Amino acid sequence: MHRPLRLTCSTDALIANWRALAGRAGVACGAAIKADGYGLGARPVFDALYAAGCRDFFLSTWWEVGELGTVPPDAFVSVLHGLGPDDVAAALLWTNVRPVLNSARQAQRWKQIAPERECDVMIDTGMNRLGLRQEEASALTGLNIHTLHSHLACADEDHDLNQLQLERFRSAASGVAAKRYSLANSAGIFLGGDYSFDLVRPGLALYGGSPRPEARELVRPVARLEAQVVQRRVIREGESCGYGGRFVAQADTEVAIVNLGYADGYWRGFSECGKADMGGIDLPVLGRVSMDLVALGCDDAPELAEGDWASLHFGLEEAAAASGMSQYELLTGLGRRFERLWH
Repeated sequence: MHRPLRLTCSTDALIANWRALAGRAGVACGAAIKADGYGLGARPVFDALYAAGCRDFFLSTWWEVGELGTVPPDAFVSVLHGLGPDDVAAALLWTNVRPVLNSARQAQRWKQIAPERECDVMIDTGMNRLGLRQEEASALTGLNIHTLHSHLACADEDHDLNQLQLERFRSAASGVAAKRYSLANSAGIFLGGDYSFDLVRPGLALYGGSPRPEARELVRPVARLEAQVVQRRVIREGESCGYGGRFVAQADTEVAIVNLGYADGYWRGFSECGKADMGGIDLPVLGRVSMDLVALGCDDAPELAEGDWASLHFGLEEAAAASGMSQYELLTGLGRRFERLWH
């Protein structure tokens, strides 16, 4: 069935980003593919990065593991939310999927069901979200820990907590035996080599986002959004367009109505400030974004007609500034009505 929305994703750009981040970090580089590959599709992201040499992947829940499907025997998936009471049966299905244990209770649960199997562990160094406190490390006795993790809370800015978390993680690592140690996310990679340890876990930067200014020259955009024109019409001088009548035509105005809206993750924050492109011509968003439709001014695009495609301006930093949403929200909010095309 034809879809009037498409999300075209570049395998080359994704792989180039992964390789650039690995080079910047100077250590093994994994990939966060949670939230369905940050909205672009976890399976195609996994397949592309696996073919490029990535062997460490990160999902949030065991349900996401099931959705991903088959994992080659030489690749490893870490489940960031650990091992809840309802996850035991799932955890026993895959030998190359490890829980990232986040509490003493989870550690005890793992010892009961798979004491010899490898696991990962999260130590909290200041995020106060998931993870054991350093003083709870005695709960880890008897575990076969593959990777000890922590997570940076403020790596996307120059914040005193970054250095404090680094020092706390070094202290924790000195007291917990593991094969590898991992602290840096996308932003953490750009804080310097001290944060790399043995493995980095980029997410946003893989998909074309810039978590810090230093990433802008390194990271390539991965996804392009396009929407098909439903109707071309004229708004006459003095008439309004859309909910709330916020756009009022100062002269007769040509408008293209396109198949796109906040139900697709093109948020109302783009109202009156978003843009699209048709053959190098900018098409401004007029009035409010609605659930399924957006009005684009097309006076300068006389050939744009029903059935044609307009490309939305969706460079993540630019789109975040325009919409008031974070780059993460923009990517993960892209709806299921988009046809996702990888090339």
